[in-house]
Amino acid sequence: MMKHLLIAVLLPLCGAAYADAIGGDVEKQATNWTAIIMFFLFVGSTLFITKWAAKQNKSAKDFYTGGGGISGTQNGLAIAGDYMSAAAFLGVSAIVFSRGYDGLIYSVGFVVGWPIVLFLMAERLRNLGKFTFSDVAAYRFNQKPVRLFAASSTLLIVSLYLIAQVVGAGKLIQLLFGLDYIFAVVLVGALMIVYVLFGGMLATTWVQMIKAVLLLGGASLISFLVLKHAGFSLENMFASAVSVHEQGEKIMAPGSMVKNPIDALSLGLALMFGTCGLPHVLMRFFTVPDAREARKSVVVATGLVGYFFLLTGIIGFGAIIMLTRDNPQFFTEMLKNGRTVYEMVGGTNMTAVHLSSAVGGDFLLGFISAVSFATILAVVAGLTLSGASAVSHDIYSSVIRKGKATPREEMRISKAATLVLGVMAVVLGLAFEDQNVAFMVGLCFAIAASANFPVLMLSMYWKGLTTRGVVAGGLSGLIGAFVLIVLGPNVWVAVLGNESPVFPYGSPALFTIPLAFIVAWVVSLADQSEQAVADKSRFAAQYVRSMTGIGAAKASDH
Repeated sequence: MMKHLLIAVLLPLCGAAYADAIGGDVEKQATNWTAIIMFFLFVGSTLFITKWAAKQNKSAKDFYTGGGGISGTQNGLAIAGDYMSAAAFLGVSAIVFSRGYDGLIYSVGFVVGWPIVLFLMAERLRNLGKFTFSDVAAYRFNQKPVRLFAASSTLLIVSLYLIAQVVGAGKLIQLLFGLDYIFAVVLVGALMIVYVLFGGMLATTWVQMIKAVLLLGGASLISFLVLKHAGFSLENMFASAVSVHEQGEKIMAPGSMVKNPIDALSLGLALMFGTCGLPHVLMRFFTVPDAREARKSVVVATGLVGYFFLLTGIIGFGAIIMLTRDNPQFFTEMLKNGRTVYEMVGGTNMTAVHLSSAVGGDFLLGFISAVSFATILAVVAGLTLSGASAVSHDIYSSVIRKGKATPREEMRISKAATLVLGVMAVVLGLAFEDQNVAFMVGLCFAIAASANFPVLMLSMYWKGLTTRGVVAGGLSGLIGAFVLIVLGPNVWVAVLGNESPVFPYGSPALFTIPLAFIVAWVVSLADQSEQAVADKSRFAAQYVRSMTGIGAAKASDH
């Protein structure tokens, strides 16, 4: 079935690519056959992994957590693969290319949350959870309202995150095959559904591991070639970038993107604490056999992620030096509002892909294109699995069926949710075609930091938290962040076309993270119900289990 589905999707798309190549569209962007061959090699190998993993999936445990027997090193590599998304590789390098120094706030922000995950969360998450982060959030509380909140938060974050990945993948396939953007997005959505529907967490993990190795290797090679061009001197690299950029020395100073200290602090908080609330990353801690391996996962992931984001800065500044606007391979000249402007072929999200061509020719371009696509597929698979599990495990099994759903029922709902999420990702990917993917993920981080992070921290560390406090605090952070994002300049002005934003700052995290903590604290203190008394009385048992692992599910009894 999987083979027939893939053939049905790929054949018409390949035909469209061939038609473009021979029908006169080639002068706009020649079809890169080296990249296409590598693309098919990767897709073929990952589909083989998916077929193998499908045979291993005999239960809901296997589908959601890969059987719970993945080692800490493997899981750390997979977490890094999950985290090093299209937004990271394509988006951050594009922002550094466009904005210089200010883009590095993303490089730093995406890394600094990991020590918090390591020291405050990883062990407790593994000891308390089973399939999803809401298992932890709802551990000692009334299951229905807490799980409904957690599932709603997960689905919103996953939806926004999927947009960024699908936009990046669509632009990449558009560049690679010469396809129309709509066909490129449909191809991504179809492959995403296949991976999750048949392979589950095991296939997703192996795809993420392989992709992490390839992406780190490719980014390292590009960075090496950029540094070689600069005489292996960062000083020479920055000086060259300043000399060729139209803004000159301004690219080495803050303020081109983050206009004021409040914006900078708010964005930094979103990136730092958002890492601690991403449902698809938190879900990975339940794939290892015990808390020790969970800690090991974070140590491995932190090292790899930190190294990777160092490279994105080098790639961004290297692109400033080597991607010149008078080269039609990288830029097209056009008239806009009566003046000549230059636009990068495929949009600025393709900065890293074009740089690979500039420093390594068609072979490196083909490799990086295929790896970038692998990056996106791995991340969307993890996201889709997280969203599907929120629907099937948290809403259907735990709330609607009150824990009485059979594994077969749960799997059926999960697969239906996967199809819906795939279609939704395609539709939203078409709507947000021209948005920078790193910026869009920054919004996801703001919501995760405002809704999930406060709930998780308070539920694990504060005895006084109650069910009403969880729901009120979590929803205030979730709704507050979403509303302020819509009213802010990035949506209200850039997307909706209004003249000025209602909320003046790009990221709401500085305001909504404290809001969630304060609302949860106040509501919990005011809650004198019988449920509140029961919530507090169960804290001691939760604390013992979170610290010792006594009673935690092992790999064999998930």
